[in-house]
Amino acid sequence: MPVYTVSQVTRYLKESLEQDSLLADLWITGEISNLKTYASSGHTYFTLKDSQSQLRSVMFKGGKGADLLLEGSLVAAHGRISFYEARGSVDFLTDLVMPEGTGPLFLELERLKVRLEAEGLFEPSRKRPLPRFPRVIGLVTSPSGAVLHDVCNVVGRRYPLVEIVLAPSQVQGDNAAPEIVSAVQALNEDGRADVIVLARGGGSLEELWPFNEEIVARAIYASRIPVVSAVGHERDWTIADYVADMRAPTPSAAGELVVPDGAALMQEINTWEESILRAISYHLVTQRQKVDGLARQLRAYAPDIDTLRRRVDDLAKAASVALSNRLSLRRERTSGLEMRLHALNPAATLYRGYAIVQKQPDGQVISTRSQVSTGEELRVTVSDGEFPATVGNGTSIEGNDGLSRKTRSRKPLVVRAGAKLL
Repeated sequence: MPVYTVSQVTRYLKESLEQDSLLADLWITGEISNLKTYASSGHTYFTLKDSQSQLRSVMFKGGKGADLLLEGSLVAAHGRISFYEARGSVDFLTDLVMPEGTGPLFLELERLKVRLEAEGLFEPSRKRPLPRFPRVIGLVTSPSGAVLHDVCNVVGRRYPLVEIVLAPSQVQGDNAAPEIVSAVQALNEDGRADVIVLARGGGSLEELWPFNEEIVARAIYASRIPVVSAVGHERDWTIADYVADMRAPTPSAAGELVVPDGAALMQEINTWEESILRAISYHLVTQRQKVDGLARQLRAYAPDIDTLRRRVDDLAKAASVALSNRLSLRRERTSGLEMRLHALNPAATLYRGYAIVQKQPDGQVISTRSQVSTGEELRVTVSDGEFPATVGNGTSIEGNDGLSRKTRSRKPLVVRAGAKLL
């Protein structure tokens, strides 16, 4: 036979208890005892008991009706059975406590409120604002009741520009909840309405019960169009009121909520018109004063154009004279430099009958006799060209044209054209 661990058994007990649909949604009546509230967590631990049995219970922080948990008090508590594995105990997790003797319909209403609130259907952050100037109002109510007449009168008197589209529905009886759901869905599918109003007159809890049905709450929650709940009188609250984007205490009040007051609008428009005209007038006066002031400043700080024109003419003349003098000076200096460059030009010396003698092939210029020896090839440059030459025997240099000259000194070998090197 199999052998199980303690954890396996406790986990099986927990899953078995928490999967039981009966134990997941319980109302239990009993007497409170062993009440303990821990300030650090805000959770309350207690025992529900009767003359024969007792059940360990806990209400976590935020549970509804915690103020009714008093030692020795009789209560009706809603919650579910859970198994706490760490301690091996069966606990009743309580989420709602009501005074003993509360009717079953009211207990069911409170239970549903707790469950829907936990799911977020009452969350204020999801509620949408109503359009300020609706064009079409969808009305879900009985076509034969006084509510239709009251809403139409209020809306027509306050804002006759709006159109009312009636989605007829029963508002009392067993078939009312499905019809209300169908009407809300039909208005969403039609798409013309900017806001939907659920409306019916006052009545008992039983008469208003269709607006406490879960299917109605979920239809309101799923509506793409903002919903106003106007069910019963001011003291009557239904689940539809909690889910709707806005609650109106009465159907007539709903008519006032969904449309603006035309008379008040006209007064507001007139007030804004007067305010705008005053603002425009004040702005024009202020801007005109600013323009006048700027014009005066402009005239005060405007330059003397005539004087500036004369000053420009004087400066232009002075600049022209200075430029002419500078150009003349530059021209004279350029001419002098040109004459100096011409005097230093080697070609000018050659034109006066001198020649330049260079070794071959490196082009070394011959300035002394000691730089050459017999038989060396030379190149002689004169004013109109150059010709080759060869150093002869003795003390002369012969060219291929038969010219020769004895060299008597160590002066550079720059000679007159046609002369011999001696």
